[in-house]
Amino acid sequence: MYTTALLLIAFVPLLTSAQAFVCPPKNGQYPDPIQCDKYYICQDGVASARLCEDGLVFDSFKRSSHKCDHMHNVDCEDRTELQPPQGNAECPRRNGIFENADPSQCHKFVDCIDGQPKHNVCPPGLHFNDASGVCTWEAAAGRTGCVREEFLEDGFTCPKLTAAESLTEPHPRYPHPTDCQKFYVCLNGVTPREQNCDLGEVFNTNSKQCDLPENVAECIDWYKDHPSFVPGSVTPKSSTRGNSGQK
Repeated sequence: MYTTALLLIAFVPLLTSAQAFVCPPKNGQYPDPIQCDKYYICQDGVASARLCEDGLVFDSFKRSSHKCDHMHNVDCEDRTELQPPQGNAECPRRNGIFENADPSQCHKFVDCIDGQPKHNVCPPGLHFNDASGVCTWEAAAGRTGCVREEFLEDGFTCPKLTAAESLTEPHPRYPHPTDCQKFYVCLNGVTPREQNCDLGEVFNTNSKQCDLPENVAECIDWYKDHPSFVPGSVTPKSSTRGNSGQK
């Protein structure tokens, strides 16, 4: 009985506001005049109150029957109220596009879907603009105290590229200093990732691709004493291609 009473109390605000809302003559979905993520379904003059998922707001101009959309895509005008946030440490709300939790990482942002964060990086020279929800030029974003340098555990950081270089090679590759099978990929020229060539292959600094050792003079004997590699074979034992590309 106590649980049932709580549920009834929880629904009172929505029922009360639905009863107060006057439906237009035409059936359809209509925005709440105060709360941007709240709307009403009107059927034969009877209003049923609904809420968009946390982080989404109602867009009456959206042609789809599902009219909830990201906040950056909707002009709420005077409908400034929202439901309490239901996010977490990385997602301020369960849905939406937000700044990185570290405000100095202006080039990073997080895309949250149902509370699950997906981390993204802006291209070189751009900062995430929270007002528009997209990456813009640094001056347009107007953010300060930004730091873009990113390091791997071994100390590798991506060399700075000119604007022309970033256009011709957006995800440049670099050799590992001590391991012929490994190399680095710099996503968007700034975010380093360590990658591996398939067993039996080495990184070719000229082609910037994985290659056979005999084609790379400085790595020709790299697999000389490797127990799993059959010398002269194109494909090593128990090996499949797939690690040489960008992840």
